[in-house]
Parts: sequence; C-alpha cells; structure tokens
Amino acid sequence: MTAPQTAPAAPWTPPAPAAPVRSARDRRRTGAEIWLVLGLSLGQSAVYAIVNIVARLTSGTALAEQSATLNASRSARPYLDLTYQLLGIAFAVLPVALALYLLSARGPGTLRRIGFDAARPGRDTAWGFALAAAIGIPGLAFYALGRALGITVEIQASALSEYWWTVPVLILAALQNGLLEEVIAVAYLHERTADLGWHRLTFIVTSSLLRGSYHLYQGIGPFLGNVVMGVVFSWFYTSRWGRHRVLPLVVAHTLLDVVAFVGYAFVPDAWLAALGVG
Repeated sequence: MTAPQTAPAAPWTPPAPAAPVRSARDRRRTGAEIWLVLGLSLGQSAVYAIVNIVARLTSGTALAEQSATLNASRSARPYLDLTYQLLGIAFAVLPVALALYLLSARGPGTLRRIGFDAARPGRDTAWGFALAAAIGIPGLAFYALGRALGITVEIQASALSEYWWTVPVLILAALQNGLLEEVIAVAYLHERTADLGWHRLTFIVTSSLLRGSYHLYQGIGPFLGNVVMGVVFSWFYTSRWGRHRVLPLVVAHTLLDVVAFVGYAFVPDAWLAALGVG
C-alpha cells in the first residue's frame, strides 16, 4: 500500500515590504524616529563608547593594561544592589517596547512580521543554539588574539558579589542585552530602513557597524569581533534561513551572554589568566 502523496512545501519568500515612504515629509519623520530610538538606546551607548575609547587611547596606558567590568555592583548593601540591578534592567528594555510600539502603527501583525512571536519555538531555539555556537567559539579565540595583540582590554564579565540572586540577575542581564540589541539593531532597524528604501547590503553594513561601535569601550578587538557578529546576525535575519525572525538572534545572544556572565564564575583561574581575563 503506497503512502499518500503530499504537496511539496512552498519555498519561503520574505514578507511583502511595506510601501516605501514617498513624501519628503514622511521620510524626514521616519529618519527622525530612527535617530530618536537609537538616541535613547544603542546610539547613546555608541557615543559613550566612542568617547571612552578615545579616552583609553589617550590615557598613556596601553589598552592591554586597562580593564572593563560588564556587570558591576552598585551598592555594598545586598538588597539595595539587587534593587538597582533590577531597575537598571527594566529601564534598559523600555526602548524595545518603544520600538515595537512605533512599528505597530502599521497595523496588526507587527510581532509576527519580525518573528517576535511563539509561532516556531523549536526552530527558533535550534537556530539560536547553532548561531551561539558559530559565534561563541570563534569569539573566544578572537578575544584571546585581541589580548595578545594588545588591542583588547581585560574584560571582567561580572563583579557582583555572590548572593542568592546573583545568577538570576546575570541571566536577566543577558536577556536584556539579547532583546535590546537584536530587536533594535536588527529587526527595528531593518523595518525602518526598508521603509526608506535601503538596499539589504546597506542595512547589513549599518547594523553591523552600529553593533561594533557600542562595544568600542572594550577595545578595538571587540569592535571588530562584534562587526563580524553583526554581519552574521543581520545577514541571517534577512536570509531564507532566518526568515525575518528575530527570536533566534535573541536566543543566541542571550545564550552567549549567559555563558559569559554566569560561566565566568566557574572557569578555573588558570584558564582565565591564559585568556587574559580578569
């Protein structure tokens, strides 16, 4: 008895783009919106990072002898520190809500359009793990190379004291980074630059340079490494594999940061010293 015939799956096609903004007034408004969203989030971080790297390079101390702490304690009082940490995370993700709200002006289906929904949980998670592996392993080697070349500062992934809430807060901080960077630097920026009629390649270059710029405070090496990560992520998002779904990028970024923030505490000191990690 032969198996019933099934129709072949239709090839994936990208969602139809919104009609490009035509009038000069609407183009100015869209451009102003992009600048405002970035100015309240990653663009602001990029400006501070640029100032920071200039200060580092002109300080008279070699980059290799400088350090950066990613998750610093904000108070010696445990529960006050916890309060500050949670407030910082909550306010940091508000620009994500703002970006999604502005995109929703197009009408229903905004979250589905950028793949910020639960339509494909298994596929999104699998791609997230694959992207994390593809970026994380070379990234560690790139960091070690940057330290050896003297173009990367010593990075301390966490300086939080060991309390019961430390690991959950570090996981939330990782999720915050994943949401903020991937939703704004990839999904939101792609949608809005598409509205302006940008070519895909122009978007990929812009998104990648933006990603690298707000990591400049870590040195030249992390800038270059994050530009590469930006190219991979923004290319994947717009490819037939990524299918304009941002959740795999959020999963991948969160996993990378969880390993960096939480795993940092479990790596032997000898290994950290070999990598030049504080």
